[in-house]
Amino acid sequence: MHTMSIIDKTILFVKEQLQNAEGGHDWFHVERVYKNAVLIAQNETCNLEVVKLGALLHDIADSKFHDGDETLGPKVARKFLESEKVNEETVIHVLNIIENISFKGGNFDKNFNSKELDIVQDADRLDALGAIGIARTFNYGGFKNRAIYNPNIAPNLNMSKDEYKNSEAPTLNHFYEKLLLLKDKMNTISGKKIAQERHVFMEKFLSQFYTEWDGEL
Repeated sequence: MHTMSIIDKTILFVKEQLQNAEGGHDWFHVERVYKNAVLIAQNETCNLEVVKLGALLHDIADSKFHDGDETLGPKVARKFLESEKVNEETVIHVLNIIENISFKGGNFDKNFNSKELDIVQDADRLDALGAIGIARTFNYGGFKNRAIYNPNIAPNLNMSKDEYKNSEAPTLNHFYEKLLLLKDKMNTISGKKIAQERHVFMEKFLSQFYTEWDGEL
């Protein structure tokens, strides 16, 4: 009998956990990050199993949807990995990826570094860029009942982590507060290259948006 690999089991677990998730943080998001991570990993020297597990579990309990509780994701991931008898060294590495992957306003230092974290972080950030990044941003803005755009509310580029998490600003501000900053924060060569292309696409979108907003046809 063919036994399921730990990766296959993790995919099933994540699909089940995220079946009612918000559209930008659902299984399809995780699947895209997973594919991005595997792609980037081809050009890097890394532990592919850690990359795959980190990518699959990185949003298992996103604090945005659990009253800001940042301890829940790592707890859920640890419980699952231990139940599958994954060795402790791998478990710790995967939890470090989950705990350090997030943007959080960009104004904080990572307290853990590894090539595997670099890869998963790039893969996650790529999904916040380009056409999908735009779609996810407006989807989340709608989910939070935010305005699309308000010319009288300027982006805040010096937000603390808490301000970033609790922001009620118009969705368009998020492009300046996060999305357009990502290309300069990429870790890997392939991540930087893809980010650059998606960045240009977002700039074109914004330019078109303002043209239409101002009725310049």
